[in-house]
Amino acid sequence: MASLPSQVLGVPQPDWMSDDLVMLQDMANRFLEAEIAPHYERYEQQQQVDRDAWEQAGAAGLLCAAVPEEYGGSGGTYAHEAVIAEALGHVGVDGFGIALHNAIVAPYILHCGSEEQKHKWLPKLASGELIGAIAMTEPGAGSDLQGIKTTARKDGNHYVVNGSKTFITNGQNANLIIVVTKTDPTAGARGTSLMVIETDEVEGFERGRNLDKIGLKANDTSELFFNDVRIPTANLLGAEEGQGFVQLMTELPQERLLIANQAISMIERALALTIDYVRERKAFGKAVMDFQNTQFKLAEMKSEATMARIFVNHCVEQHLKSELTTDTASMAKYLLTELQCKVMDECLQLHGGYGYMNEYPIARMFRDARVQRIYGGTNEIMKLLIARNL
Repeated sequence: MASLPSQVLGVPQPDWMSDDLVMLQDMANRFLEAEIAPHYERYEQQQQVDRDAWEQAGAAGLLCAAVPEEYGGSGGTYAHEAVIAEALGHVGVDGFGIALHNAIVAPYILHCGSEEQKHKWLPKLASGELIGAIAMTEPGAGSDLQGIKTTARKDGNHYVVNGSKTFITNGQNANLIIVVTKTDPTAGARGTSLMVIETDEVEGFERGRNLDKIGLKANDTSELFFNDVRIPTANLLGAEEGQGFVQLMTELPQERLLIANQAISMIERALALTIDYVRERKAFGKAVMDFQNTQFKLAEMKSEATMARIFVNHCVEQHLKSELTTDTASMAKYLLTELQCKVMDECLQLHGGYGYMNEYPIARMFRDARVQRIYGGTNEIMKLLIARNL
């Protein structure tokens, strides 16, 4: 019998895992296996998921699950988003960018937007009519959010946005983009504001290349250019200018926890696939699993992954209580992604030469894992954030 990723560690369900979350987990897995996985190879080749896949996900209730029903969502919590994000990893469709759309983009509008903005944008994000992205990174400013150059200059009842962004997830598909800008370039962090741009409604917006990445090929990651893009002043996120940096710092812990959830789900899938492989693969007249080295390696990985799973579950519980601190979220992101890359490497090694072949899932997982230590704030930045509270 094949090992199931969700059961490979044998960790009991956490207290926050209610019956409706178990049902959501089952439904998300079945939807992704039936509707996304059969097309995933094509998505990888075209380096983009079809738009109708987003609409199907919306119809299935897998978009904006934590958004209240009055704004078109399912009325859940971050736990619902975690379950959906982990289903992506368990099924092996990590490049389908709904986790960022759900748990990163939508919360900015939900938590920082006006009632008018929430009623305008959230229902369309929940249906898949709008696909969300957040544009932080610039060619000259990666993790240094205070160093961004993109500007939003007020001109009557409009802002005029100029600048460029890069490495933007969902960049080719997105038609609602939260753009980190400087409304006062002389004021440092206090001059940062978030602007919402509906790309179908403006002129001067251009998409650059769909960037050729090492992994996560199915996810469109792009350069974006803003050339005198005029948007209504009503598209400022927040009651006044200059709130952007505080808004970013408030939402980034959830983004880092999301990355940890993604990491543990891929770890569990890698272990499940590798255990099945070494049981079947023969070498020197016996199963690879029967070699002590294989047993020791898997024992080490299962032990570390079990501790990691318990820590992630704890962090989700803390977040649901609004008690997750910045440094704890940073620890989760740092520890889980480092372990993720280690596990992918060890599991590939246990596959031998076949692990290096693209037809085996572990090869794709090895490539896909590497970026987790970079985006959402590099792991070096995570260590700085942790060190501040020593």
